[in-house]
Parts: sequence; C-alpha cells; structure tokens
Amino acid sequence: MAESVQINFGGFVPLSTVDWRGKSVCVVFFRGCPVKCWYCQNQSILTGEDRRPVEEIAELIRSSSLLISGVIFSGGEATMQPAALFALAEYSKSIGLSTGLHTNGVFPDVIRTLIEKRLIDHIALDIKAEWNLYTVRGKERAVGKQVKESLTLCTAACHAGTLPHFEVVVTLFPGYGEEVMTISHDVAPDIDLVLQQGVFVGIRPLDLNNLKEIADRLGRTVRIRTRSDGEIRYEGNRSRGNAGIGKR
Repeated sequence: MAESVQINFGGFVPLSTVDWRGKSVCVVFFRGCPVKCWYCQNQSILTGEDRRPVEEIAELIRSSSLLISGVIFSGGEATMQPAALFALAEYSKSIGLSTGLHTNGVFPDVIRTLIEKRLIDHIALDIKAEWNLYTVRGKERAVGKQVKESLTLCTAACHAGTLPHFEVVVTLFPGYGEEVMTISHDVAPDIDLVLQQGVFVGIRPLDLNNLKEIADRLGRTVRIRTRSDGEIRYEGNRSRGNAGIGKR
C-alpha cells in the first residue's frame, strides 16, 4: 500500500455475523456519503473529517483476521474514497480474506474497477428509491442513472462469475410499497432481493408479516430481514404478483 493513501475513517467493528450472510467479518466504515437518506443509521459519519493512513486500518483488519473470513467496506459510502478502498481491498485479499462492499451505487466506475481487478467478492447494493427520486447531498442532482448502471454492471458480473455474490437491498417503511414494485422489475429473478425492515424513531416499523404481504405482491422469491426475526428466505404467494401494492 502506498504510504500517501489516507482514509476519511468512520469506524471499525472487529467481528460481525450479520453484515455478510454466512460469514464472520470485520467492518470498515468510510466517513462521508453523497446521498441524503433521512433514515440513515450512521448519521454521525456522513460528514466530518478523521483522516488516517490506510496502514492503520490495515492493522485493524489484520488484528481481526484470526476470527474472521472476510471484510465488509461500508459507510457512509466507501466508493467515495476509491484510493483507500482499493488499497484496503488489495491488502485484505493479500492476507486471504474475502471482501465485501455495502454501497448506494452512485459511483459505478469505482465498482467496475473493483470487479475488473477481482478485488471484490460480494456487493450489497442498497437501492433507496425509484431512479428519478435519487438526489445527492447539497446539489439536489438526480443520480438514479448511476445507480441503475451499478445494478446493470453488478448483475452482468454476477452472471459472468466475476462477482461471486450480489444482492439488492431495499429498506422499507410504511407507504413504500410502490417503490419496491418498481425496483423489483429491474432486479433479475436470479439475483437476491432483500426486503429490509426500516427502523427510525417515531415511525412504526413494518413487521415480518407486513413485509411478507409486500413480498407476496412482487411475485418472486425474496429474503426478508428484520431485527427481531433475522433474515429468512421467503417464497411467498406468487399468484398475487400482479395485484399491485397499495400505500399504507
């Protein structure tokens, strides 16, 4: 790793069993994110500065390596800092760890480079709204085209075998039914679609049954993720796939 590379650091979790299905991983959080998600659970690291040399973070990864099989790069948005992301992904691979990325997909060129250089084994693409509703922090500039490009390239790489695992995650709150129907149409049937329970102070979260009702209307197998029930694979009632989804 080049000594001049720095990361705007957001935090580190030495051991997690919930951030990559079936794996024990450490999680590196990158500070900063261009997308304005009102429900983000990591508000404290969306802005601000905490510059560290990547060697310092590599040492944190190394210190967890006996307990884990992989590393997740999250945020914030890790693809905002490509030099640090590439350096840490290369280091992680060099010590035998699998690498994963949680991303909003706003920087498809960074994702493309990760895939082309075989630096990434797993991508969870967090699609937050219909394409035309995406905006970036401070500019109110639509970025749905970039997110859709990320979806397309990750799907193609997964089908080609150059991205071993890919999933699309949609965080749902009451009233978001129409959005997930639109998103679902763009996600290939053989790509995992995760319906994730959104949690925010003052809003009643959708429970497992609520999410199953939404899944029934999508007409496809999904994974449902809630805090109380963990993650389940749900086949659902596919006969309801054309019934539409009403607002809550």
